[in-house]
Amino acid sequence: MLIRNICLPDGRRGQDLLVQEGRIAALGPQLSAPEGVDIIDGQGWLLSPPFVDAHFHMDATLSYGLPRVNQSGTLLEGIALWGELKLLLTQEALVERALAYCDWAVAKGLLAIRSHVDICDPRLLAVEALLHVRERVKPYLDLQLVAFPQDGVLRAPGALENLKRALDLGVDVVGGIPHFERTMADGTASVTLLCELAAERGLRVDMHCDESDDPLSRHVETLAYETRRLGLQGRVTGSHLTSMHSMDNYYVSKLIPLMAESQLHAVANPLINITLQGRHDSYPKRRGMTRVPELLAAGVNVGFGHDCVMDPWYSLGSGDMLEVAAMGLHVAQMTSQAGMRACFEAVTVNNARILGLEGYGLAPGCKADFVLLQARDPVEAVRLRAQRLLVVRGGRVLSRCAPATAQLSLPGRPATVDWTLAR
Repeated sequence: MLIRNICLPDGRRGQDLLVQEGRIAALGPQLSAPEGVDIIDGQGWLLSPPFVDAHFHMDATLSYGLPRVNQSGTLLEGIALWGELKLLLTQEALVERALAYCDWAVAKGLLAIRSHVDICDPRLLAVEALLHVRERVKPYLDLQLVAFPQDGVLRAPGALENLKRALDLGVDVVGGIPHFERTMADGTASVTLLCELAAERGLRVDMHCDESDDPLSRHVETLAYETRRLGLQGRVTGSHLTSMHSMDNYYVSKLIPLMAESQLHAVANPLINITLQGRHDSYPKRRGMTRVPELLAAGVNVGFGHDCVMDPWYSLGSGDMLEVAAMGLHVAQMTSQAGMRACFEAVTVNNARILGLEGYGLAPGCKADFVLLQARDPVEAVRLRAQRLLVVRGGRVLSRCAPATAQLSLPGRPATVDWTLAR
């Protein structure tokens, strides 16, 4: 495959990209076409590495309304509702919903997802279902699984043993939820316990950490400490971190450098954070999303996750990471050119670093995984939620979509105008 006349996220225009044997063989202007390759006209559109979601819950996705709707819309009712739903789950239904969502993802150019999977059900139904799904989608999507003790690894009976069983079955990452343990002390102990388990097994860590409006929920400090103590730098992620939105600036001025020193990754979930946090506020009402610009300025790698799609916590969503980037941009007020580009990177290259994806990117030698977007640059892609014209994995086209246009017939204007939405 040779794609001619494309733009790249770094601003280069008029580029060609050559794919051979599933890898990017060459990238540059006016490449010669080897005999027998398919030539595609990129028409000056933006070619991006595929979207990556660093935080999702695939075991709950597309279950909206089962067994009832979250009437309050709060995090805690969502957790209670998930507890009700767990009793009704079947492996077949879990697999069916997860595969349907993966179809949505591919159509949106989303080719790698890190999904947390609840291990507090001793049957491990969801674990077994998503391990099956991981193998089914492997040819076209990377699915990384996190052993997630939704009810607390110390709080829920048997949770630690269940978590170890899930890892033995092949789950990739150690998860946790320290702020949901019974006490602050138990939360701290859970961070130490789970990080030690990950170090012992040579695994990554991704914890739901301080998903609260409580400024005294400070388990990310312990997470940063244990990361450094155990030599896990670059392999540990703190997800949500919403309590940082409520912390005083003096404490944060100490906390963020600690996170940077430990090479901790951070994941914000803009759609869900803005929906679930601040629920106890009247006015002024907190946004709840973590301090993304400040973390980035300190050198912390920050990604954005979708978190939920049509489940007990969130009734909307479509697998569109550009929607996630757009919400993050607005909530964090990242409206400079650099800020808007950073939001695009938060759903592509930054998330790829969090997952540790090998061969990701647009350079010779990288895997030929990419998406052609109906936009001229990353900012326009976010602004328009750009059409995914072409989604490619390993040099094979997985999805095609016609350019989005509108045919206008307006008084005083030309009789028929085909108006391309990216203008």
